[in-house]
Amino acid sequence: MNPFWNNIFRGSGYEETLAYFLSTVPVFSKLKKRELGFLESIVHVRNYKADEVVFEEGDIGSGMYAIRSGQVRIYIRDEHGREVEQAVLEPGDFFGETALTATRPRIATARTTEATVLVGLFRSDMLEAIRKYPAVSAKILLGLTRVISDRLHQSHLLVNEMNREQSKQ
Repeated sequence: MNPFWNNIFRGSGYEETLAYFLSTVPVFSKLKKRELGFLESIVHVRNYKADEVVFEEGDIGSGMYAIRSGQVRIYIRDEHGREVEQAVLEPGDFFGETALTATRPRIATARTTEATVLVGLFRSDMLEAIRKYPAVSAKILLGLTRVISDRLHQSHLLVNEMNREQSKQ
């Protein structure tokens, strides 16, 4: 088939781009294509091998990660040093988002379970973007606020449910 016609029927390939992937991450889902292009220019794509630590519990957080491919296990250590799994995250999931706005120790360890590609957005890049591109940065931060608010709301509901169950006993 003539390559001209081939391109028409196969689409643009946009779905394979980093910008498209970023549009699927809830923090960035409200950004327009042009804004996603800007975001694409400030994120960092990192390749990890299986069983590689992304960050350790207690490390000072520097940014968030979205999983483009692979898998990440989130865990804490109990008082005996044993790993207690908190979550297993898959492509499209994200973690560490509070580190974009607060310099605090990480509350868990993140370790890959297989070869994994992560897309990182770091506080230093976000602060630079705020200075140079305040409108796009505000949309990113509003997305971050929305996600953190949703997670806080879910946590509140879980605590209330646990309290109700405990009071029944």
